[in-house]
Amino acid sequence: MKVLFASSEVYPFAMSGGLADVSGALPKALRRRLVGCRVVMPLYACVSEELRSKMTFLCSITVPVSWRRQYCGIFEAHLDGVIYYLLDNQYYFKRDGLYGHYDDAERFAFFSRAVLEIIPYIGFTPDVIHCNDWQTAMIPVYLTEMYRYNELYQDIKTVYTIHNIQYQGKYGKELYKDVLGLPEGHENLIEYDDCINLMKGGIQCADKVTTVSPTYSKEILDPFYSHGLDNILSKFTYKLTGIVNGIDYDVYNPETDPQIYKNYNADDISGKAENKKCLQQDMGLPVRDDVPLIGIVTRLVKHKGIDLVKHVFEELLNADLQFVILGSGEWEFETFFYEMASKYPEKVALKLGFDQQLAHRIYAGADIFLMPSLSEPCGLAQMVALRYGTVPIVRETGGLNDTITDSGNNEGNGFTFKNYNAHDMQNTVWRALSGFADREGWDILRRRGMNCNNSWSSSANAYIRLYKELIGN
Repeated sequence: MKVLFASSEVYPFAMSGGLADVSGALPKALRRRLVGCRVVMPLYACVSEELRSKMTFLCSITVPVSWRRQYCGIFEAHLDGVIYYLLDNQYYFKRDGLYGHYDDAERFAFFSRAVLEIIPYIGFTPDVIHCNDWQTAMIPVYLTEMYRYNELYQDIKTVYTIHNIQYQGKYGKELYKDVLGLPEGHENLIEYDDCINLMKGGIQCADKVTTVSPTYSKEILDPFYSHGLDNILSKFTYKLTGIVNGIDYDVYNPETDPQIYKNYNADDISGKAENKKCLQQDMGLPVRDDVPLIGIVTRLVKHKGIDLVKHVFEELLNADLQFVILGSGEWEFETFFYEMASKYPEKVALKLGFDQQLAHRIYAGADIFLMPSLSEPCGLAQMVALRYGTVPIVRETGGLNDTITDSGNNEGNGFTFKNYNAHDMQNTVWRALSGFADREGWDILRRRGMNCNNSWSSSANAYIRLYKELIGN
C-alpha cells in the first residue's frame, strides 16, 4: 500500500502549528508499519540550510494554473526513513511566513495541481493521496474533474482531513476561472454560501473525510462548531470519521529531550523538581517547590479559552500559585497578561511569542497545564503535558474530551469541566490545587498520565484500516 501525504507544512521543514506536528509524525508511524508513505510539501524560504543540504534535485516541470503554466522544481529528501518531496517555486513560496499573503488561493491551487503533476516524475504512484486542511482541498477536486481520464490516476483514492474547520479557504467567485481553472459548468463543486469555499470542495470530492478526534467529528455537525459547513457535512456523514491525533514520542520524551533542564521518566520523576526550579529561576519567579506552577502554552485568542482565564485571573491569583505563560495572539490578551506580569511579578511570568525550547521547559517544569478551549479539534499540548507528568486542566470539547478524563474517581489523568464558563474553570483549578496538596496522590496522578499511550501507534493503525477500506484490501 502506497500513500502520498500532502501538507502545507511539515515538521521539521516548516511549522506554524499542530498540522506540521501531525504531518511530521504520522508518516513516520505509517512507515514503521510497512506502509509506503511519502510526503509532499512546498519548499518555503524558511527551510533551513541544514535541511536543504539533505535535499536532492530531481527535475523541473511546469504546472498549469488556470490559463498559465508555472515552474515547479522537485526536490527529494530522506529523513527518519521517510521520503519527502519539496516543491519549489520562488514566486509563490520564497516569502516571509507560510500563510497570510494576498494570493494564498493561487499559491495553494498551484501546490494542489503540482502534487498531481509530479506523480509521473517521482516513480511513486500512490494508492491514496492524504490531503490536509484547505490548502490541499483542491487535490480531490482536481483529481475528480481533470485527471480521472488518465490511466495513471484512475485508481487513486483520496482522504481529506479537517484539522480546523474554522479555516476553510473562502474567496470571491472571481477566482474561479483565473486562478482555480476548473472546467466550465463545475462551479458548484467549490461554491458555497455565495462564495468559493475550498474546504467544501475537498469534503464533496474526497473519498473519505476525517477529523482529528472522534468528538470533533460529531461537534462539526452542530452549527455552533461548524463555521457554516454543517449543511454540507450532514450530506456526507457516510464518509466522515474521527481519528484522534497522537504525538511524536521521539520529539516529546522527557527521558531524552535535549531541550529541558534535566531528563526523567515515569519510574523516576525526581528530575521534574529540578525542571521546575530552573524554570522558576529563568522566568524570574520565586523558587518554591511547595507552590503549584500552572503552565499555559497557546495562542492568546478567544477560542483557546483565554477570555475565561482573563475573567477570573486575579481571583485565581488570590491563591498561593504561580503562572508561566507562553504565546502570542490578540492584542487584548497580550496586553492583559503583560499588565498582570507587571502587577504580580512574583506570581506571573510571561513570554510573548513562541519559543520551542521554552515550551518544552514549561511542559517539563510546570505542575499543572491549563487548556480551557472553546473548541479544540484535537489538541496536542494536553498530550505532551501528560507525557511530561504535568497534569492537564481542560474543557470537555473535541480531542480534549477524547484524551483527558477527570481524576475525581481516582482513575482519570487530569481535571475537566464541561460548560464554557469562567467560574466552572475556576472551580476545576481549585480542585486541582487540592489534589496538588496531597503530594503522594499527586505523584500517582503524574505517573498515571505519563503512562498513557498517546503515541501515533493506535492512530496510525486506524488510518491504515481506513486506507485499506478505500482500496479494497
